[in-house]
Amino acid sequence: MKLRQVSDLSDFSRGHWLRELLRRGEEPSQVQSSPDRQHLLLLQKSRPPTVPRVVAFQRHSIAGADLEKSWQPPQPGLVGLLFLQNPVVLGSWVLAMVWEHGRTEIWHFVVAVGWQLLQTLELCQGSRARIVSVCSQGASLVWCEERPPLGAHSDMSKCALRFCVCTRTLEVGEQGVRLGTVRIVLHNSPEYQVLASPQHVFLVPAAAGFGTTSKFLLIWHPEKTKLTITAPSAGFVHSKVLRSSSESDFRKLLLGSVGLLSGFAPLDIHTSAVSSSGGLLLVSPKGSVSVMEPDGTQRHIFDLEGGPLAQGSPVRLKTFGSILACVLAGVLYLVDQNSGRLIEKEVLSMKEVHFLESQGEEDSIELLTQTGIYSFSFSKPEDSSRPEPCLVEMVFEEACRYYQRRSLSSSKLTVEKLKKGGTFQAPVALAAILQHSLHQKQKPAQGLQDTYAKLLSTMSLELQSYMSLELLKTCVVCAPESEVESYCKELVEQEVSRILQSDMDKDNLAYLNSVFASFPKAAWKATRSCLQLQQNGDGLLVARATPEVWKKVLGRPQLEEVGQNGMVPLFELICASFLRFKPKWLPSFVELTQQYVSNSWAYSSKEGPEGRVPLYKRALGVLARKNKHSEADDEMELELLLCSKRPKAVLQALHLLICLKRWQRVVEVAEKFSKLSPLLNKEIFTTLLAEFAQHRELDPYLDRLWPLCPAELTASDILTMVLQHLPHSQEDPVPFSSKGNQLTVGLLKPLLQRVVQRPSVQDEMYADALQSPTFPPPTPPREH
Repeated sequence: MKLRQVSDLSDFSRGHWLRELLRRGEEPSQVQSSPDRQHLLLLQKSRPPTVPRVVAFQRHSIAGADLEKSWQPPQPGLVGLLFLQNPVVLGSWVLAMVWEHGRTEIWHFVVAVGWQLLQTLELCQGSRARIVSVCSQGASLVWCEERPPLGAHSDMSKCALRFCVCTRTLEVGEQGVRLGTVRIVLHNSPEYQVLASPQHVFLVPAAAGFGTTSKFLLIWHPEKTKLTITAPSAGFVHSKVLRSSSESDFRKLLLGSVGLLSGFAPLDIHTSAVSSSGGLLLVSPKGSVSVMEPDGTQRHIFDLEGGPLAQGSPVRLKTFGSILACVLAGVLYLVDQNSGRLIEKEVLSMKEVHFLESQGEEDSIELLTQTGIYSFSFSKPEDSSRPEPCLVEMVFEEACRYYQRRSLSSSKLTVEKLKKGGTFQAPVALAAILQHSLHQKQKPAQGLQDTYAKLLSTMSLELQSYMSLELLKTCVVCAPESEVESYCKELVEQEVSRILQSDMDKDNLAYLNSVFASFPKAAWKATRSCLQLQQNGDGLLVARATPEVWKKVLGRPQLEEVGQNGMVPLFELICASFLRFKPKWLPSFVELTQQYVSNSWAYSSKEGPEGRVPLYKRALGVLARKNKHSEADDEMELELLLCSKRPKAVLQALHLLICLKRWQRVVEVAEKFSKLSPLLNKEIFTTLLAEFAQHRELDPYLDRLWPLCPAELTASDILTMVLQHLPHSQEDPVPFSSKGNQLTVGLLKPLLQRVVQRPSVQDEMYADALQSPTFPPPTPPREH
């Protein structure tokens, strides 16, 4: 990695003042660069006697009037600076300055003219509201505002739930800027910091509230109008679709999860930021860096050096593609987000560093410091000048790891102890065989002990495989670029096959993760070959893998082993390959794995792969980690739920189809899965009966729905359920409705007739007795 200065700030207007502001030791609260990278904005919330202010600097090539605003407490301060796209002119943007009391100023920059105020708007509806956090999500602004209680002398400490999260569209057009109506996302809530990703908004509790209601995070999904509750200590907790404003109440949202949340550990967050992939980066006071995905799952990435972090020590986070850049106390860490591997650690000569937006390049990072703008360029390590250890050393190092895992002694085993001790003969024999076989290709057994010669004849096939692998690696290094891809495919196939035949420890799993990340297509083809996946004549997916390979695929390492360095289990790796290269096969593959599990492990066995999390849920977790969600993903989610054939999953799929209003598919799923068990049949029928009572969408399918009625349901049960789920009307009830969408007795008549005419369960129980020729039975003869 090389450090290169790209600007000494002299190419900015008032560049000397910009350097002076950065050198004063008063670190800016916020530094932002415009989307076209021609402007720098510094927001300073300084302590007295310095006045807080925001200052804009632009490059000399686009000279114009400057922008500078300051305020003196107790005047309302500036909460956020947001760059918003201007759809009127392609590639242009506007600057939104949001103040505490809700006033929002929209500015734009005109070349050779300077900054101009387009319009001033009011975000909040109430005059007493105070904005504490704001962000932009798409074409909308999302903010958290404080709504003080009406009583003038109310104790603010007793009104912790006095905040409200709101959203409002902001459209820039030729006629000016227009605000949409205010929509409440969450009310009666604690204070939240809002952080926006391209498709979600994270609600992080303010530091002042830790230890009370702040044992969890909230994730708002604007497209689905859904809020997800998640906790770093427990993962996903609950998700709820907000259909009305009454459901947006914070207390009602937690009503069903209070008992579960009370047992969680308080949040431990030092710094938070949004990654380029849409996840939430979290840094704990202990220096642990993790990422919270939009589906509520959390994954550990890396641990910063230096022990616990001080309360006021800033941690700067920025992602560039798959690289996480982190600056702490003048040290820059570059970490691979996928594997958790530390790529580089660089000690900087300055402590106050700010990341700037990249120019779309994933292999360069720009930093703003007191002396200018610097660029770090780095590349993935392809060639290493460090010589590889010799073959003999590799044999002994692998033997050390092998014996150490199986040793009961706490003393560390070294290569020197293996060579000198004479206790372990296997590595000595293997090293001698390999040395002779590689150096004496024509007569490999010459000079070997008789015992070693016999062992060599037994290992001949393995040695041939090893030699062909070494030859293939040489071909990869020496081949022209046009042939490298074909060699890599063959190499990856051999490596995947080799690992699937060996112990699946955390080292091999980490290696497989890197192979799948570096050669995704080749790894996919190697997986198909190792599992022998193909379609039979009926179009069904079949696999002819051995039981040993299946156990490697379905095995799940301990969570502490997986989470420490960001590794993904092999089953999840294969599911991700299916989603990328053959998504239609994924449900069939999950069904195959479930069949193997049912034949190999007892039901709900903790030793099996489904002891903790069912396989279909693990596949759904892979689907949820996709950056972009499409209609095809909804269909895939349905297929994964249904292929599991689990009652809860089938019901979840049924509810999802009902939400999508796909009634034809709803009835098909009901007919197919009602046959699995009487209990599932009853759950499906009662769910559809409740839908039937609320609307008329299922009326065309009643002749297929009524035969699903369980035998134990009576006419009284059916009428009770229907009355419970009738829609509540705002108007006075009338005997005849002109809308034609109300439930009538005529629609229920076929079902009620079917139930009444059907013999009851008690009748069937006593049918044999009732049909006997003599009733009651004759009196037995008495003995005289």
